Amino acid sequence: MSESPRPAPAVPYASYLRVYEPLAAFAEPERTHWAAYARRGNAPTAQDELRRSLSDLVRVPVVGVPVHESGDAFTAERDGVLLVCPWRTRLRGWLALQELVAEFPRPVLDAALPPAQRRRAAEAYEAWRERNPDGRPWIRTGVWQVPLRWFVLVADEEREYLPGERLRYRTPMVQARRRLARALRTLRAEEGRGYGPLADGLVEVGSWLEEFHPRSMVELDYGGLLHALPADGLAGDRSARDLAEGLAALRAGDQEGAAEVYGELSLRWRAVRERLFAN
Repeated sequence: MSESPRPAPAVPYASYLRVYEPLAAFAEPERTHWAAYARRGNAPTAQDELRRSLSDLVRVPVVGVPVHESGDAFTAERDGVLLVCPWRTRLRGWLALQELVAEFPRPVLDAALPPAQRRRAAEAYEAWRERNPDGRPWIRTGVWQVPLRWFVLVADEEREYLPGERLRYRTPMVQARRRLARALRTLRAEEGRGYGPLADGLVEVGSWLEEFHPRSMVELDYGGLLHALPADGLAGDRSARDLAEGLAALRAGDQEGAAEVYGELSLRWRAVRERLFAN
């Protein structure tokens, strides 16, 4: 008797912040490409995308940044409108490489990606940037965490949790921008109380969101963390609600209550990030 094929293992560790733009936001010929792509159906999943990226890292020699840009995307439909989130894997590879150069010691980098390969990638990125000065990724990634600033964009009632399948929030772009602006006003009024990093992060995320069509959709997806964290912890996780309560306490002048909420939330996600270094 033949055995049924084993399902591919889930790749953990990463969460995602994605923007899905309406088809009208894309110029031709990309608009036609995505319309035809959506009609095909059977779109790949986030796990498929991550597995393809990781497969490049186990090749010999290592492929740090793909040679060609991906023609894949995530798609969704909202109120009868097709929304598209291009993967842009090559662009995100260049950006990730810049972060590695800034964060890791040179010997570690040289062992992972030889200097000549990094130099070629940097040159290719500069050439691409000259041709695409307004280019930006539709997807951001958090490794072993969901960055706290992302939770500002969504609300607890938008939470979708299916055990073993997904934990995500989806919200209209206008709502995400409104929540971000209100939170930023609140945090700036509390300057000097330790919320500077959160405020700075919101400024950076807000600048990114401004690049997209106002009728876009924002998605916060726990991604592979769903397969790496305990199910009971995921079921009880209401981080967006907790952060909203902390901001509401700040607006009400309850600095002590806000500090308690923010401190507990920070400790919770710090414990998750520390799993990165566990054996």
